[in-house]
Amino acid sequence: MPNFVEIKNKITKFDKKLSIDGDKSLSIRWALLSSQSLKKSKASNLLLSEDVLSTLNCLKKLGIKIKISKNFCEIIGLGLNGFKYKNNLILNAGNSGTLGRLILGLLIHSKKKMHLKGDKSLSKRDFLRVIKPLEKFGAKFDSNYGKLPITIQGTNYTKPIKYFENKGSAQCKSAVMFAALNTLGETIIKAKKSRDHSELLFKYLKLPIKVIKRKNHDIIKIKGKYKIPALNYKIPSDVSSAAFFIVLTALSKNSRLEIKNVNINPSRMGAFYILKLMGVRISKLNIRNYKGEKIADLIIKSTKNIKPINCPIKFNSSAIDEFLLIFLVAAKAKGISYFKNLSELNHKESPRLKWGSKILNKIGVKNILTENSIKIFGNPNLKIDRKITIKNFLKDHRVFMTSVIAALSFGGKWKIFDKDSINTSFPSFLKKVDYLGAKID
Repeated sequence: MPNFVEIKNKITKFDKKLSIDGDKSLSIRWALLSSQSLKKSKASNLLLSEDVLSTLNCLKKLGIKIKISKNFCEIIGLGLNGFKYKNNLILNAGNSGTLGRLILGLLIHSKKKMHLKGDKSLSKRDFLRVIKPLEKFGAKFDSNYGKLPITIQGTNYTKPIKYFENKGSAQCKSAVMFAALNTLGETIIKAKKSRDHSELLFKYLKLPIKVIKRKNHDIIKIKGKYKIPALNYKIPSDVSSAAFFIVLTALSKNSRLEIKNVNINPSRMGAFYILKLMGVRISKLNIRNYKGEKIADLIIKSTKNIKPINCPIKFNSSAIDEFLLIFLVAAKAKGISYFKNLSELNHKESPRLKWGSKILNKIGVKNILTENSIKIFGNPNLKIDRKITIKNFLKDHRVFMTSVIAALSFGGKWKIFDKDSINTSFPSFLKKVDYLGAKID
């Protein structure tokens, strides 16, 4: 089968209810934390994407017993520092930065040398940001100038550290938190605001963690060497995956969509607030708490008058995965939108800030790009009647899916390559789009 899709028509109006696959960040964290328990943990609605399957495969190589059925995944952990493996074991993180960075935090006690590799895209990403703090615990690393492949050899004598995370990266923060689990004493992290899934899971498991929230950062204190209980979990739906359908609905005429059981963790809701400021009609219903996380049903309606925005940088971290979609909304605003301090976007699976500009150029929307900002000159009457090809984007799943949403929203004749990239995070994406009535070849 060809590894591309062709889209020749905009989507017609729809009024549907939709369910979204499990949250990727929580799926990976559930698996890694469950491996550190001495008991059996069970999860439903686990996202079976390539990133999560890479996580499970790495854990199997480390001696963890895993059983996957149609409705559940079971993991029998080996406890802290309980991994069993041969010398010079090779772990493959695939495309997953979350897996690649977080699992290093669990390996700082590894007595034998171990090697971590990834795909072409992950091998271009910066791992020094986790190597440097993890070295302070006592582990030794050998890397390709701070990039994969990485060799790690742990130590029997880890020591707690003080760490300042200043990039707003939940992956870096979580890697240190995972390392702190297996370190006697108190590790102290001063972290710029970012996703807090790890903190919430630690609290739910009643691990000794204290979080002091300040205006621009959090102070996180963790005491290590405590037994981790079983984690039985129904993974909430992924808000980053839901964002594609939020934007598609907002940009489609006379449409309405209800998305059930979405994780609305405040550290992930930046896009929600940005879109609301731009006039997108979106609301939350049936809000409830589930094992530390907030969940709700989302109602989205078509938006006729989209407003431009000078985007507040306070939302950057909590919207980091949704900016490509937000740029599409800005493309139809009546006026100029400005987004700044977004250099972190270029440290994702592809240089996403640059790709945001490329997609806008292809659809005929004027924009001014710098190393860390973009200014978008919106056109409320935007229509496309040209041929557009999207390729060579390092198989970045979000570039592919954003391009599909642009094609269905604005029209034109699109050919979008590397459709298998969706297997990284959202394997059912095209089926969901088809369910809403899109015609994709």
